[in-house]
Amino acid sequence: MSDRSGPRVAPLLPPDWQADAHDALSVFPAARDFVLAGWRSGQTDVQGINLMGTQLRHPALAKATLPLNAHVAKGITVSTRVRELLILRVAWLQRSEYEYVQHIRQGRLAGLTDAEIERVQYGADAPGWHPLDADIVRAVDEMQKLARIQDATWARLAAHFDERQLMDLVYIVGCYGVMSMFCNTFGVELEPGQAPLDPAARARMHAQ
Repeated sequence: MSDRSGPRVAPLLPPDWQADAHDALSVFPAARDFVLAGWRSGQTDVQGINLMGTQLRHPALAKATLPLNAHVAKGITVSTRVRELLILRVAWLQRSEYEYVQHIRQGRLAGLTDAEIERVQYGADAPGWHPLDADIVRAVDEMQKLARIQDATWARLAAHFDERQLMDLVYIVGCYGVMSMFCNTFGVELEPGQAPLDPAARARMHAQ
């Protein structure tokens, strides 16, 4: 847990976007258009603007990496519910408050219940999981700890997901592992309109 006040790298906001920033965002137009629509309507705290603005401090890197984010957002072969379960778990393990809080909302929209979102904090062995959901959470833990999905977990997942879906599972975790490290390292802050983690959950996250 950091006691830092303010971001290490301040986000670049839309009025300061130059041609290289717009070029970088051309590879993920859905995210660009969402942020710009909110900004132009007066929402200076539009969801995601701090992360996008920080990425745009390095436009060439943003242009190289945002296609993976775009695939995870729009092109994956697994359901959005599975995607959000994976993202919430990796964000929790990486202690990324920014990504975890952002994806509480996304998880609800994808069909996760509040009880399931909270259960993510306690891992695959927490009581109440459907067996498949437990294995999805377990796969995240194994990839974070061992850089692979263990054979027993793989066999159970392979009974439900095809090869492309299994590849997407790995890349979702990898993408948001990197995004969590990015947010943590550069001090990306929640937008003012986003409710922070409650103190008890925040203490559990950072006590791992």
